[in-house]
Amino acid sequence: MNLPKFLLRRLGQLVPVLFGIVLVVFLFVRLIPGDPAMVMLGPYATDESLAALRADLGLDRPIWTQFAIFFGHVLQGDLGSSLTFRRPVLDVILDRLPATVSLTLYAVLLSLLLCVPLAVISALRVDRLADQVIRSATTLALSMPYFWLGLNLLILFAVIVPLFPVAGTGGSAGELLWALFLPALTIALHLGPTLMRTLRATILEVMQAPHVEFARTKGLPRGKLIRRHVLRNGLMATVTILGVNIGWLMGGSVVIENVFNIPGLGSLIISSIDGRDYPVIQAVALVFGLLVIAINLATDLVYTVLDPRVSYE
Repeated sequence: MNLPKFLLRRLGQLVPVLFGIVLVVFLFVRLIPGDPAMVMLGPYATDESLAALRADLGLDRPIWTQFAIFFGHVLQGDLGSSLTFRRPVLDVILDRLPATVSLTLYAVLLSLLLCVPLAVISALRVDRLADQVIRSATTLALSMPYFWLGLNLLILFAVIVPLFPVAGTGGSAGELLWALFLPALTIALHLGPTLMRTLRATILEVMQAPHVEFARTKGLPRGKLIRRHVLRNGLMATVTILGVNIGWLMGGSVVIENVFNIPGLGSLIISSIDGRDYPVIQAVALVFGLLVIAINLATDLVYTVLDPRVSYE
């Protein structure tokens, strides 16, 4: 199966998944306690004004009617209007999406920059001092809640030693990278150890493979041996673990964005839950689901780059 057919098949599989995401998001949003009309009009609103606003928002209709209308609008690319911002939800999301995507990609990059060299060092010096130190450090990093770690990094490097901004994302690309370094590092310090352990175990396994032993006996330099025969095969399992953890990565960005006051989708969905802004909550959850699907698809494509033997079947 070639790439276009593979992509068409995956897009076809996306339809029921998309329907399931929309349904689950719609129903769970309705479980949030509180009345959007009451939140918008305040505690002194009259019964008549509340009833009029509920009718205007369509909240007085049966829930399945509301879902049918919502799903029909989603298929047309219409995510509704925000009850809080009084703007189309799509415009609100597009304003916040770049910060969340930048933070996620930044965190993945830092995770790989941390885990790959540490995993190689640990595997090549198995059970030695360096290996013991690295494994102890990763265990310590995994045991710390990432919001607590983020708060401590913020206090240390933004307040006590003001190297990084306390909040915001800056204006230019350079300022964005600088402002997102601490939140991205926070996520990377929690995700990186998991990737490092997986890569270390895979490297140790690959180094015992017959083709690696044959290359070693031929006198291939150690650096080339690691790059050509060990690391490339070892990264397959790491990419798999990274794809599996994408959902956690998105959930972690929600917390970290609020800790570092980043104007992304994470802080948007928290403020929307507080304001009972149903259209925004539904749309952000839907976008998160689509991002996870897209990244998992990209993970499948990366397999063929790392190992040409992997086909699109």
